[in-house]
Amino acid sequence: MAGERAQVRIAVRLTPRGGADRVDGAVDGVLRVRVAAPPVDGAANKALLRLLADELGVPRGAVRLLSGEASRTKVVEADGVDAAVLAARWPGLRG
Repeated sequence: MAGERAQVRIAVRLTPRGGADRVDGAVDGVLRVRVAAPPVDGAANKALLRLLADELGVPRGAVRLLSGEASRTKVVEADGVDAAVLAARWPGLRG
């Protein structure tokens, strides 16, 4: 049975040109993410939002960048996230 769906904010540490698009897990409450895209013309940010939407099982339009557009440290907001799935997938993540 699905848990409660909510809007969540996630602190992210992004590594562009990381070789592959993947989530490395949560460290000190921050989600560590790598994307293959370079940090040029917003390509890494777009790849990050696409990857998180897929990982969270929400539409791509439900995930947005709130802050950190030009920084490796970002805050992402996502709508319709199953809170139980989020907690189980990345323990230690502060939302």
